[in-house]
Amino acid sequence: MEFGYAQVEVLTDSALVRGIEDSLTADGKPLLDVWMSHGDKVTAIPSDFVTVASTESCPFAIMANEEKRFYGVQFHPEVTHTRQGMRMLERFVRDICQCEALWTPAKIIDDAVARIREQVGDDKVILGLSGGVDSSVTAMLLHRAIGKNLTCVFVDNGLLRLNEAEQVMDMFGDHFGLNIVHVPAEDRFLSALAGENDPEAKRKIIGRVFVEVFDEEALKLEDVKWLAQGTIYPDVIESAASATGKAHVIKSHPQCRRPAERDEDGAG
Repeated sequence: MEFGYAQVEVLTDSALVRGIEDSLTADGKPLLDVWMSHGDKVTAIPSDFVTVASTESCPFAIMANEEKRFYGVQFHPEVTHTRQGMRMLERFVRDICQCEALWTPAKIIDDAVARIREQVGDDKVILGLSGGVDSSVTAMLLHRAIGKNLTCVFVDNGLLRLNEAEQVMDMFGDHFGLNIVHVPAEDRFLSALAGENDPEAKRKIIGRVFVEVFDEEALKLEDVKWLAQGTIYPDVIESAASATGKAHVIKSHPQCRRPAERDEDGAG
């Protein structure tokens, strides 16, 4: 499927694009610079919709039912290549749907902390902290919510950037005051990886050894009830969780493997 630049000509007045343009035609009609598929197009629209805009190859680039406030576009308003895309999205969300801009980063944090406190209470939580974005955000939210009831386990696998392990401990331990267990495990990881060249096999080895090391550290802690994971959902999709059996593996993510979880071949 080919995507690329296109110029959309606005033919009919619509609340979605009124006053929004990149340039004008010779006869004064608004033009929008957009990013769209050159291989697909809508060939018919419902009888209660009207054509708002088109291109030379796409007759229904924008369609609308103004009464019901239903709109459809045959391009990508969310990408930077569609220069007025964010204005169109803001117009739809704020003016047409009349949504208020109340969803701020601070409110998201406050809501997340409140949900954690409600779910966890006074229980203790363990988290694998790598120093990456996902586990770091999870660690800071948990720390703000439950303080010293969080224990972070930082497994130093010997595959990090120069001085990264020290930076993680300095930042999260000394600066932010998190309770972190530092586990030096370089020799264990490198020994397990020795002689292996396949990238996917390496990822699985790293995942297996990580779970083994994490398990051992977790068993040293008392009264831990919750396991926190700093994993975003695309990692789960890419790892094709075996519970569904409905996806192909893109690449394995060690953080998608849970402690004490083992495959039939003994891998974590």
